[in-house]
Amino acid sequence: MRVLIAEDDSISRTILQRAVEKFGHECLVAADGREAWEMYQSCPEVDVVISDWMMPRMDGLELCARVRGLEREVYPFFLFLTALGDREHLLEGMEAGADDYLTKPLDHDELRMRLIAASRVVGLHRSLMDKQKKLEELNAELFTQSRRDPLTRLGNRLRLQEDLETFGAQAARYGHGYSALLCDVDHFKLYNDHYGHLAGDEILQRVSNSIMRTSRTGDTAYRYGGEEFLVLLPEQSLEGSRIAARRLHEAIEALQIPHEATDPPGIITVSVGLSRLSPEEDKTLESLLKEADEALYTAKQGGRNQVVVHEGTTG
Repeated sequence: MRVLIAEDDSISRTILQRAVEKFGHECLVAADGREAWEMYQSCPEVDVVISDWMMPRMDGLELCARVRGLEREVYPFFLFLTALGDREHLLEGMEAGADDYLTKPLDHDELRMRLIAASRVVGLHRSLMDKQKKLEELNAELFTQSRRDPLTRLGNRLRLQEDLETFGAQAARYGHGYSALLCDVDHFKLYNDHYGHLAGDEILQRVSNSIMRTSRTGDTAYRYGGEEFLVLLPEQSLEGSRIAARRLHEAIEALQIPHEATDPPGIITVSVGLSRLSPEEDKTLESLLKEADEALYTAKQGGRNQVVVHEGTTG
């Protein structure tokens, strides 16, 4: 362990330091409470503090209170050094946060016993902190997984619903604008029936990868349902949204994935419906998605494999 010693008497300090080092621990030594406090703040890992009660500039009681008031991952075990006549102060010291005490003159066996107990307490706290960290990481991972489509690794409907609430608040408060691209894999049922569901899953994964590659950093993509994908583009002009939609459309086409179940046989393509919510429009994000869905329907009814902007979309 790393032990910080705060003792203003040089002889007592030297005796204590040698005893602690003899038991195999690393020592930091301070001549008063203020120096000990400065050393404690600058050293991220102090396992044990052994402090005299009466010291110049800052006494042991204040040092103990400050140590306890500073949030750290590792719990420091605090020991007071006290003469037999000072035992009336011990309750006050314990209430300030001390864990135990040592009487003067120093008894080496007593010191060794206190350090063994300190090692167990510090070790227990380290173990608890490690478990808490792992639990927090696991909870964070579960939180992320519950909002991610397991096949495509895109956001799922739960993630979309949460994001819509956030984006809607930003649109209302800050006047942010959004564009929505709703994509559908053309003739996907025919592909599934012809090649099988495993091959169909692979297509969805490849399409989702293309969506992620063609999206900007601030864009968010979701598996909207089945073979449908949604991309929300914040602060994008209509022309910029058109470019993004065409880029996505061309990226899927560039995969050149054969689709022999169509007549005539072709390749995997997507239809894209585009809608935009301008900052000055009195329109909800739910309406934005509805308009994108209507534009997608128009694209599919018009022969598929194209990008259609919702009628009435501006700017």
